[in-house]
Amino acid sequence: MDKHRRQHEPDLLQAALTAVQLPGLQWEVVEREPGGQATRGDAVLCLRFDGRELRYVAELKRGLRRATLGAALHQLANHGEQGLLVADYVTPPMADELRRRGVQFIDAAGNAWLTQPPLHVWVKGERPREALAPPTQGGRAFQATGLQVLFALLCRPAAVDLPYREIAALAGVAHGTVGWVMAELPQLGFVATLRKRRRLIDAERLLKRWVDAYPQRLRPKLLLGRYDTRKLDWVEAIDATRYGLLLGGEPAAARLTQHLRPGTATFYGNKVEPNLLTDQRLQPDRNGNVEVLRRFWNFEGETPGMVPHLLVYADLLAIGDTRCVEIAGEMHAGIAAGFA
Repeated sequence: MDKHRRQHEPDLLQAALTAVQLPGLQWEVVEREPGGQATRGDAVLCLRFDGRELRYVAELKRGLRRATLGAALHQLANHGEQGLLVADYVTPPMADELRRRGVQFIDAAGNAWLTQPPLHVWVKGERPREALAPPTQGGRAFQATGLQVLFALLCRPAAVDLPYREIAALAGVAHGTVGWVMAELPQLGFVATLRKRRRLIDAERLLKRWVDAYPQRLRPKLLLGRYDTRKLDWVEAIDATRYGLLLGGEPAAARLTQHLRPGTATFYGNKVEPNLLTDQRLQPDRNGNVEVLRRFWNFEGETPGMVPHLLVYADLLAIGDTRCVEIAGEMHAGIAAGFA
């Protein structure tokens, strides 16, 4: 966890542990940032009750919402141990959703679901005692245009040592944007200079931060149009390049893995071609199952006609349903291998 988040997240952890002080329960923070690795969670906790000890690997999340739920669930699943989601506030509908998915949680308002027999704790509907602090994302690098730069670096780690103008061209941003992002990354622990060359370091942790921020800070700004169609059968065979588009989200994952039936269709491009709407009988609908988003990068992905795999992965997590999170988990190892 970088120093920007360290100033806030331990306060969140302590606030949640204090709020969930129920009779007979005693919390202990065993370790923070275990191993300094993104795959080890934000903290290791011990819960004692009735002479027993339960161990949790905790993920800390501010501003939990449906768009970020998938990433949180994926990160919890990565730990290989019993996970615990620690949030500033879990709304009653979100509490029900987490319980349905078997995700144990506590929050700073005193809500909780803990179930490790014989322990069962279920509290929902408690309101925050004070105004919630906004989620912190660590400076300008995690604002919209900064996220474009980070995406280019995560997809092409060697590009971190290119001249700024070349990084700007890859990321589709102004030269000055690259300057302030690159000034922040060493402070955040993501770039080091070795033998006069910049290197991307701790890329797994950066990936974790990026997929958390993308659906909140960048993705909403990219929407070119949303449409509805009664059937999505055509998505499985469509050549999106005919319409100047690239395949993303569930259709891209379906082609990569061969075992996902898309429930939504995501495309990236520079505009919505009228022929797409007429050929596929798409009707404008703000809640539709087909979306076209603006392409924000200027380099080729791993698979022709498809967005970079990292973006497929991020969009699956943003969708957040159980199957999409599972497929994202399957894709994770291949993406992480690109950081080696």
